[in-house]
Amino acid sequence: MTIAVTTPTGHVGSRVVRLLLQAGVRPRVLVRDPDRLDDETRARVDVRQGDLTDAEFVREAVVGVRTVFWVDPTPHTTADPIDTSLRNAAPLIEAAQAGEVPRVVLLSSIGAEKRHGVGHIDALAGIEERLDATGADVLHLRCAYFFTNLLFDLDGIADGVLTTAFDPDHPMPWVDPRDIGDVVAARLLSDAWQGRVVQAVHGPEDLTFRQVARILTDALGRPVRVNPVDDDATRDALRAAGLPPSAIEGMVGMTAGSRDLTPEQPRDLLTTTPTPLSGWAHAHLRPLLEK
Repeated sequence: MTIAVTTPTGHVGSRVVRLLLQAGVRPRVLVRDPDRLDDETRARVDVRQGDLTDAEFVREAVVGVRTVFWVDPTPHTTADPIDTSLRNAAPLIEAAQAGEVPRVVLLSSIGAEKRHGVGHIDALAGIEERLDATGADVLHLRCAYFFTNLLFDLDGIADGVLTTAFDPDHPMPWVDPRDIGDVVAARLLSDAWQGRVVQAVHGPEDLTFRQVARILTDALGRPVRVNPVDDDATRDALRAAGLPPSAIEGMVGMTAGSRDLTPEQPRDLLTTTPTPLSGWAHAHLRPLLEK
């Protein structure tokens, strides 16, 4: 069983690699900087060094594997993020079309089911559709809002402010990326699925941003309040940070397009994962704020 893992040092990919190793599988990891792997992991995996934006590298690295776990490497801050994401996935799609990759597990997102109007998430919708047309067995994991997104606003949280352009009173699924890694590894190791499969990963519960602020207040031992902002304020902040217009619209669109979204997959036994935000915040967020 040959399994290729992209972004093996990320929040999800690193968990996937560890679980595959513990299951007795030596995964092939596609990594730009092998030094970011710890020594023990690097000694136990098949390292293919290169950039996921390099089409020739990706095509050569995935040939001969049975299953590829694909994570879009395109930062939200990239100019023309949708086109770039589709271009980065093209070598994998071509390999699947040619029969060189029989199975693909795609890290997708809630909102991809809308197909259009969700900013950079539209790229994941496009990748889903292109993979579906290859004839390979494809699993799309539609994931909830990552706990780790809170790490992008450490300064604000440290000042007791949680800023969001989402409706602060609209509940939405939140998930620990580690739990996503558990689901990914289980699916990569399973031969029970085939064809086109869609599975959501919703975390343990739906939360509003006001509830998140209360959870953070308790977990961090400091008051945190919600600061709702509109899309234009978000654009102004991103523009001030020097982002190009296409990247700004890609980021704003993700929030605007999913603001009132009801996920296509219901919350049930298969989509619900265990880790609560309170435990994650206490273990991972609190130490960073106490430095």
